[in-house]
Amino acid sequence: MDANAVVTPKIHVLDPRLANQIAAGEVVERPAAVAKELIENAIDAASRRIEVEVEQGGTRLIKVRDDGVGIAENDLPLALSRHATSKIESLGDLEGVSSLGFRGEALASISSVSRLALTSNALDDPRSGFRVMAEGRGMEARVAPAPHPRGTSVEVRDLFFNTPARRKFLRTEKTEFAHLEEAFRRQALSRYDIAWTLRHNQKTVHQLPPGDSPAARERRIASLLGKTFIEHARYIERQVGDLRLSGWVGLPTHSRGQADQQYFFVNGRVVRDRLVAHAVRQAYRDVLYNGRHPVFVLYLDVDPDVVDVNVHPTKHEVRFRDGRTVHDFLFSSLHRCLAHTQPATNADETPADETPSDEGSAAAPPDATPAASGRFEQQGMALSPAPERHPGAARVRRFMQGYQALHPDHEDTLLTPQSQSLSQAEPARAVHEAPATMAAPDPTAAPPLGFALGQLHGVFILAQNAQGLVLVDMHAAHERIVYERMKRQLDETGIDAQPLLVPVSLAASRQEVAIVESEQEAIEKLGVTLDIAGPETLLVRQLPALLATADPEALVRNMLEELERYGRTRQVEARIHELLSTMACHGSVRANRRLTLDEMNALLRDMERTERSDQCNHGRPTWTQMSMQALDRLFLRGQ
Repeated sequence: MDANAVVTPKIHVLDPRLANQIAAGEVVERPAAVAKELIENAIDAASRRIEVEVEQGGTRLIKVRDDGVGIAENDLPLALSRHATSKIESLGDLEGVSSLGFRGEALASISSVSRLALTSNALDDPRSGFRVMAEGRGMEARVAPAPHPRGTSVEVRDLFFNTPARRKFLRTEKTEFAHLEEAFRRQALSRYDIAWTLRHNQKTVHQLPPGDSPAARERRIASLLGKTFIEHARYIERQVGDLRLSGWVGLPTHSRGQADQQYFFVNGRVVRDRLVAHAVRQAYRDVLYNGRHPVFVLYLDVDPDVVDVNVHPTKHEVRFRDGRTVHDFLFSSLHRCLAHTQPATNADETPADETPSDEGSAAAPPDATPAASGRFEQQGMALSPAPERHPGAARVRRFMQGYQALHPDHEDTLLTPQSQSLSQAEPARAVHEAPATMAAPDPTAAPPLGFALGQLHGVFILAQNAQGLVLVDMHAAHERIVYERMKRQLDETGIDAQPLLVPVSLAASRQEVAIVESEQEAIEKLGVTLDIAGPETLLVRQLPALLATADPEALVRNMLEELERYGRTRQVEARIHELLSTMACHGSVRANRRLTLDEMNALLRDMERTERSDQCNHGRPTWTQMSMQALDRLFLRGQ
């Protein structure tokens, strides 16, 4: 026989256990994945109570018990077979899946890498019931009588006992249970009408009663994510056509260092989708501090026929038939909700930097100080022109001056002459006293931020409202006011485009050229003109005037990338807003600038009218509140 001859491997059919173990590599990564699959099956069984019992982080035991419809005796042998399911029968069912599980491979895969036993009863007689187990290399199902209440119990013991290579990749018991608890938390947030219990090593970790009222939902979220989440979240509910969004959106001041409290559900299925993540990130762009992550629990309801849930083995990702419409709906809904983070709407809430008080339930001490407010005649606050420290400063000034020439009577004038009272010639005193002519206290007449008492070290404004003391960072607050006015005026006048003296040639892929060809109208609305000069060449002929100093290649490539991935691009808007934000920062009142009481009060009223004024352009809080009860406790009054 020729030593160099090629031996053709013989084709053979894999034995069922090996095939199931290969499939298990896709869906059974760790104990948390097992718990997720079993819980989803329990939800699909129309359960009203689901109990999860875990030992040693799930490596020794994962038991999920429900009170659902159960499985008939004749169907039990198929329950542990691959691709056997009661949830779909035809391609039409697959195109409009409404159940969480539907492939029918989870139980077979799990049983191939563990010792699995399924006990179920489809009758109301608790003396009835049967248990099924898969044994041997052929994974033959063995059914035996086993009394069980109506419903199903699945016990998974010794996970990966027969695949040591997989078992050695498991982490510590604490880490594995943390992942499993997170999987439990996601499912518990998906169905409020189900009672949930989680036990670890015979200790109850979560016991959640059912309840689908708004108050019951908030109690469950507080139990799973903490009371601070609900205290600093805003409820949102909006519907446009067949798209409906509801849930809780965390205020920008209540953000986290990691994205560990972000829950998004599509038709009750928890997903981690890049289109959704991009829409949320864009909505928080102007109000979130750098490096921070928003928190939210959101529910999107859509027609099952327009979303494909069969695009990932673990079903964590989905694909929308019209991703652009979904992206725009999510962005506009969240952007609109976050626009109202301002004192006028948050007067009864505790800002993020304030420790929540019990002023709503506890009576004030006998000698507690009463809240007071006064009335002041106010004049408009003059805003200084933006100094030309930025490469685009001159263009911003020309844009604003041009706008004022067209709208001389506009109430939000930005470039009015500097007020004499804003002169930096006289340094600010520590605290400027309120004049003796202040009106008598009238708590009921105080606006959300109250009325100014004075300045503290030329940095903070001290004011009093019906609740107590208000402390405002005057530079941060003024920065947001100027920025929002600039954005609003830019929206009214449109983007001014400027042709390039020398067009910039870009080497592009055929896919990028195709995007330019199909999205030409949308690109031109952004003030950018792109010509197709060849199969793999683009010419940049025009950019927005405010971005004349930007790198054309980087801007265009980022635009095309967003258009390809999300169907929308806000690169131009983001760059322009970044420039306006910088100019607003330079043009706002600075520290150690003396303000009169009229000017302080004018700034407070502007904050109450300005969208997103709870945060500056960089996401920092602009004000905080100390209630009279908190002040009384601080000084031990009434004790």
